[in-house]
Amino acid sequence: MTTHASSNGTISRRAFVQAVGGTAALTALGASNLNAALFAGPTPSSAAETAVTEFYKTLSDNQRGQIVFPFDHELRTRINPNWHITKPEIGQDFYTDKQRTLIDQIVRGVTSKDGYGRLQHQMSDDAGGIEHFSVAVFGEPGKGDFEFELTGRHLTLRADGDSVDKAAFGGPIVYGHGVDDVAENMYYGQTKQANEVFRSLDADQARKALITKAPPVESAVQIQGDGGSFPGIGIGELKDDQKQLVEESLSMLLAPYRQEDRDEVMEIVKGSGGVDKLHMAFYQKNDLESDKVWDIWRVEGPTFVWHFRGAPHVHAYINIGHRKTT
Repeated sequence: MTTHASSNGTISRRAFVQAVGGTAALTALGASNLNAALFAGPTPSSAAETAVTEFYKTLSDNQRGQIVFPFDHELRTRINPNWHITKPEIGQDFYTDKQRTLIDQIVRGVTSKDGYGRLQHQMSDDAGGIEHFSVAVFGEPGKGDFEFELTGRHLTLRADGDSVDKAAFGGPIVYGHGVDDVAENMYYGQTKQANEVFRSLDADQARKALITKAPPVESAVQIQGDGGSFPGIGIGELKDDQKQLVEESLSMLLAPYRQEDRDEVMEIVKGSGGVDKLHMAFYQKNDLESDKVWDIWRVEGPTFVWHFRGAPHVHAYINIGHRKTT
């Protein structure tokens, strides 16, 4: 997951604003003017999902009995920064070389080129490589709703072909890095970018944005909807140059993922009133080295939660989608 902002797979600010419509335009347009053709999102025929279907076809009865579940199984909705969704690890004899190749194709399919490289680095640092992660399939590809999920230390990835309605990434995802030295943590660039927003705030804005205590449960990233209560300062209160910094930050955060998922995120944000409806909060807790570069921060709105805890190593939880009403 990249921390660069130009040629390494990130979205330029121009492209981001053009796709989302700009903060003022987002609020004015609303959900009724969404262009479904522009924001298609992933489908069952996307590259990652095609590989999921092929992977499913190669599974033996024994394998299916251990890693395949009904689509609505509770394991699919669990969120944790360090767990194995199933017992077999990718590197074990449980899987064939062909199946391991297909799993790699799925991971490549849900990430940008730079994001894939960074994930390889993270998985190596945190667990010894992708072979120490686990996977599951929910539902049956080609016969209704389905989802592939990979979990392990500091990582949850999904590919669902848009089976989960109005939810980016197929549901909540997780990333992180277990290197405690800030200079070596591959996500510290995200913290520096987020703090560019904070440094742009005037005194009154900073008082709204800075909160003493971080949320007691860092993985609490439930979608609140329009009636939610969001911490920090509303992006709609910021000046144009400050909003630009927010847009650049969002671009950096989204850059590690495939374009189809980025597009779906943009559609969801746009449909809930745009970037102006988001809030940004910074937390004084665990300020490493007391340097006032806030290591815990959060971006949240009616359909968007991105909680980042970098104190000292990174846990990040993302949940973007429309609130369920049932």
